[in-house]
Amino acid sequence: MKLKIKEIAIFGVLGAIIFVSKLVMEAFPNIHIIGMLIVAITVVFRAKALYPIYVFVFLNGLFSGFPLWWIPYLYVWTVLWVFVMLIPKKTPKKALPVIYMSVAALHGFLFGILYAPSQAILFGLNFKSTIAWIVAGFPFDLIHGISNFICGVLICPIIAILRRVYLDKNV
Repeated sequence: MKLKIKEIAIFGVLGAIIFVSKLVMEAFPNIHIIGMLIVAITVVFRAKALYPIYVFVFLNGLFSGFPLWWIPYLYVWTVLWVFVMLIPKKTPKKALPVIYMSVAALHGFLFGILYAPSQAILFGLNFKSTIAWIVAGFPFDLIHGISNFICGVLICPIIAILRRVYLDKNV
């Protein structure tokens, strides 16, 4: 996956936008546009979307001092990327907005479960304690999933903007 200079610039900016969006929304626990942005970026850039995703992940670690909560970031956002990559290319165009919103919501609902293996390993949780940790966090995952679905309304407009900027030869 050789990158063009334009792609390096775009991916750096996209990763920074995701990071800044997280900072701006931190006052609202589990309500953010990260999932929406990752879905849109993945639809447009496919495998290369991993670059801005990991710029975002690295910026989180860099600005937070690479704390323990950061470790699951190394894989939880990649799971969302995989979900999007698995959407069949022949999916009817009219169905895509709801599918994108649903994928973002599913990732939000599953966030605690995706995070749990890291928590179990890092803090020595047994299976019962891990399940208790997941259950205790479920109200936050519920908020996360619902907010991802609502924010998902912006996925298709963001896709259109990214395609226009990325494909415009004058930019």
